[in-house]
Amino acid sequence: MRDILEALAAGELSVEAAQAELQGYARNAGGRFDAARHTRAGVPEVILGDGKTPAEVASLAATALETTGRVIATRVTQAQTTAVRVRLANESPDTTLRWDDRSSVLVAHGPDFERPRLDATVGVVTAGTSDAVPAGEAVAIAGEMGARIYRVDDIGVASIARLLDQLEELRTVDVLIVAAGREGALPTVVAGLVDVPVIGLPVSTGYGHGGEGEAALSGMLQSCTALSVVNVDAGFTAGAQAGLIARRIDAAGKRT
Repeated sequence: MRDILEALAAGELSVEAAQAELQGYARNAGGRFDAARHTRAGVPEVILGDGKTPAEVASLAATALETTGRVIATRVTQAQTTAVRVRLANESPDTTLRWDDRSSVLVAHGPDFERPRLDATVGVVTAGTSDAVPAGEAVAIAGEMGARIYRVDDIGVASIARLLDQLEELRTVDVLIVAAGREGALPTVVAGLVDVPVIGLPVSTGYGHGGEGEAALSGMLQSCTALSVVNVDAGFTAGAQAGLIARRIDAAGKRT
């Protein structure tokens, strides 16, 4: 503790960075940022854009960069992204920032940040192009946790030949995230054909009875194959679970 206080007094640590070191989180105008989450739980802290103003997202992003060296924000709008870009450009001009407007995920790295690299591959599969939004969120999270990503899009069961064409590659990954809307059949089919863990990601596509992901979620929960399921559109959760599995596989490989 004394080292932290001396660094604060010498101007080598900001107040937010010192608070994060001492308490595990830093408080600012946007809320509390859990700077210790990655160390404590293996999953990086993520800023959720929903319900926050651009200024609040920018404030939390600045704290994230200051305390962890990186920013991950999900479900962010263009206005929120612009606010973050302006704030970080002023405070840390060497920061690299990218925003994927399809998945609405923003990732920024400070100049000294080194993303972890795991010797494990997460496969991310979508049934259709409409499933790309939560799948992109899962890709971002698992990738930021250090996993290699193998992605295959638009191989739904309406034309199962598209899946069979990719089957040999899918069998080589360490864990699979399979995103599907409508009746959500693809994760069940995939899980019956591969010998790796499969995480079903129901998506709020589809319409009519059981629309907005309800039928997809119910179908995956009732799957007769060995399948884990996250909530509707929960790309972050699917990516985090796959990333944790990848971490264990990487660690096991280093022990042998």
